[in-house]
Amino acid sequence: MTKAILYVGHGTRSKKGAEEAKEFVGRVIARVDAPIQEISFLELTEPYIPEGFERCVAKGATEITVVPIFLLTAGHIKEDIPEALAPLRVKYPEVLVELAPAFGVQERIVDAISELVRTTVGQVDTADSVLLVGRGSSDPAIHKAFSQIRTGIGKRLGVSRVDVCYLAANTPLFAEGIEEISRNAGGRVLVVPYLLFAGLLLSEVEREVRKRKRGGQDILLMEPLSRHEVIQDIVVERATVPGKEVLPVAAVNH
Repeated sequence: MTKAILYVGHGTRSKKGAEEAKEFVGRVIARVDAPIQEISFLELTEPYIPEGFERCVAKGATEITVVPIFLLTAGHIKEDIPEALAPLRVKYPEVLVELAPAFGVQERIVDAISELVRTTVGQVDTADSVLLVGRGSSDPAIHKAFSQIRTGIGKRLGVSRVDVCYLAANTPLFAEGIEEISRNAGGRVLVVPYLLFAGLLLSEVEREVRKRKRGGQDILLMEPLSRHEVIQDIVVERATVPGKEVLPVAAVNH
């Protein structure tokens, strides 16, 4: 068996965000002992999943582990990536395809968020407020996940308030969330984007934070989560540790 790893990022129209994602995967590849490793994206950034998959096969792969670089399990993991793999799995029935899970809610990710906050702002005061900004999804599991993350951040940082908002598909949306928490903040507002990389979504958050800073508000924006080494560790584990879902032909031949 010749094993390959196919990393799948979300993709972005932002050149900066795409380069950041590719550089991140490059660092992961350097740590993973696999003869064939390729990067691909679900949308917006090339190469897409079919091209990455075909590259693995062309290099002799007989077993491909697909590693999604996604924080939470929602529609992209449950539907979009399996659907993108479906025709490839039918075209190459002799190739064993395994799909690793999304990162999910993990204590060490919440720990990493807390470390990023403290690295950025220094001492966190109980009067400070945290605004956790998610990408957003129509999947109801996302609300549950963010509720867990919110609780974990509150306990670790000891702040008076942690709110959650989203950039799309869920409410409250970011504009409403940042307005609400700013109106009632007793101390600083610490904005934590629950995003892996820079991109157009993060640019929206950055613009609003800059505008409020110019207006005199005490508000600070944290870096994307991929800046913390624990995220890289998780992707390496997904690529190397057993526990993936094997995708048989019957499961993907729609």
